[in-house]
Amino acid sequence: MSGASRNTVGSASPIFSSKHPAGSQIATLRLQGNRIMMRPLVPSDHAAWSEVRLRNGEWLSVWEPKRSDYIADPATDYQAFERRCVARDRERLAGTSYTLGLFIENTFAGEVNLNNVVRGAMQTGTVGYWIDRKQAGNGYVAEGVAVLSRFAFEELKLHRIEVCIIPRNVNSKKVMEKLKFRLEGLAERFLEINGVWEDHLRYGFTIEEWQDRKAAITQQWLVSKT
Repeated sequence: MSGASRNTVGSASPIFSSKHPAGSQIATLRLQGNRIMMRPLVPSDHAAWSEVRLRNGEWLSVWEPKRSDYIADPATDYQAFERRCVARDRERLAGTSYTLGLFIENTFAGEVNLNNVVRGAMQTGTVGYWIDRKQAGNGYVAEGVAVLSRFAFEELKLHRIEVCIIPRNVNSKKVMEKLKFRLEGLAERFLEINGVWEDHLRYGFTIEEWQDRKAAITQQWLVSKT
């Protein structure tokens, strides 16, 4: 994929740099895991992103907000995808959201995102993720969330991240079980998903927990065993 081969998967250290758009350069961000790499998507990723989204449409749509019929679908409209990339770049430069494509052996396979970043007294953000069904069950999302956790706590200096999951979404809950994120409780009718206000389980993870478990998480998810 475009830009995916600039870093070698397996490095334990994230690479992060940014420049103001007035300087005619967009922010660059590469987060490395053991088997995966994550970076912002660019317009040239449209073909790969579209292929995965369309092939997994029915599998993903039941867990996502319903898209308005009046908004162009980025999966079928290149310009809509291009606008999506520009909007995500602006959010990243503003420090409010970090939307990252997940790549396995330089092939696009899904997204892991840090959304709704709040500073001030909260210092928090919400993690969301999805993956190509044919890649599910291999721990790639758990690795991506581990990588994103390191970035959130060590680069962004957040205090807390959370993941919100519909109780019947067994696959997403397995990610939390693998990472041993703390279940905080049930938020009733928390988010609109596919046209329905759904209850969500809320999982939390703080910087104190990251510091206590950093070595174990790094050994399990972030350091190559070869």
